[in-house]
Amino acid sequence: MDDDFSRQSAMLPPLPERMRPSRLDEYVGQRHLVGEGSILRNMIESGNLSSFILWGPPGVGKTTLAHIIAKTLSREFYTLSAVSAGVKDVREVIDRARNASVFSQGMAPILFIDEIHRFNKAQQDALLGAVENGTIILIGATTENPSFEVIAPLLSRTQVFVLKSLEVNDLQILLDRALSQDVLLKEKSITVREREALFRYSGGDARKLLNILEIVVDSCTVREEPIVIDNESVTSCLQENPAIYDKDGEMHYDIVSAFIKSIRGSDPNAALYYMQRMLAGGEDPLFIARRLCLSAAEDVGLANPNALLLANACFQVVHQIGMPEARIPLAETVIYLASSPKSNTAYLAGEKALEAAKADLTKSVPLYLRNAPTKLMDELGYADGYKYAHDYPGHFVDQEFMPAGLEGTVFYDPAPNSHEDRLKAYLQACWPKYYPKQ
Repeated sequence: MDDDFSRQSAMLPPLPERMRPSRLDEYVGQRHLVGEGSILRNMIESGNLSSFILWGPPGVGKTTLAHIIAKTLSREFYTLSAVSAGVKDVREVIDRARNASVFSQGMAPILFIDEIHRFNKAQQDALLGAVENGTIILIGATTENPSFEVIAPLLSRTQVFVLKSLEVNDLQILLDRALSQDVLLKEKSITVREREALFRYSGGDARKLLNILEIVVDSCTVREEPIVIDNESVTSCLQENPAIYDKDGEMHYDIVSAFIKSIRGSDPNAALYYMQRMLAGGEDPLFIARRLCLSAAEDVGLANPNALLLANACFQVVHQIGMPEARIPLAETVIYLASSPKSNTAYLAGEKALEAAKADLTKSVPLYLRNAPTKLMDELGYADGYKYAHDYPGHFVDQEFMPAGLEGTVFYDPAPNSHEDRLKAYLQACWPKYYPKQ
């Protein structure tokens, strides 16, 4: 029976493809987009489709959603991968869409571009006219922030919908559905005794969850049914099959996590190793450069403000020169960040301030801090009593800037390092009541 199962499995598509839903009511997750009354669902049900970009992590249903929309609306569907397509391919698809019979009936074909963040400016420019005049409905999919990777003219012609990692309830639905409906798995006696490892290794990624499930079942050494899946069997199976588990970059986010934590932990050697692992695996160097900018701000922070300047310069250089030369400025920046003193005080202060701001968004700005561009505002006392700091000794004057109820609130707590020691000394001189000397 196991031999028959292996032969059948080899002849069929992988489990994630076999379980890909074809209807909206089968789609799991993203209720904020496809739930009753949501903006995307309303767009689909009305048939009034406009171009948009789906932004979210891997395995959350971006490609599936595009296919479902095309099928639901009976639209001609073209697909391109930004990894392999060029400007010529884009123009050929647009020409085909222009000549499609459905377009003459007022139903523009859908062009789905996977990993649209990998399109360069020329490739994105080639889409502008067709999107603008409605020759095509563009659906782009990206794991990267479109604000950074999609040119402004194209971004202004599309909406951006954010997809989230799947939650535990979503993963449970997918697991139950695979075991009960898949043509192969439903014929086997499989008991899921523990699911924690399955869900933890999947990381909210539907494709990863189903890949792991298929790997565990295929690799099960128990010749007699029932097959029992528990945390130990999942962990053991994945450790024995690292290449399978990592196919198509499945451990991408594990490597990224180790990379950032190595920088935070001031280990330039480990950080360089993980950076090279990513580059060798085909990672976009701009993705790494963006992470370096975030690390410079969050982990090095005010202990060495030059780190952010270098990281930003690295991003610009990588963008301009590309691979393989980009690995050199990347290595330089990685070493600099990992070897710099660390402080997360700016990050923590920002989070505290955000929490205070969200707690009450109605707090009024004191009148003397407001502008008075009109006569009425001047008569109402706007800006009255404001003290211009540069008119006072040392370019500082003691006045309250916080809204009522937050007076004296301190978000920023300097860390003990050479640069922040100077910041702390200045704040102690200005605000001894908030930053008393020890």
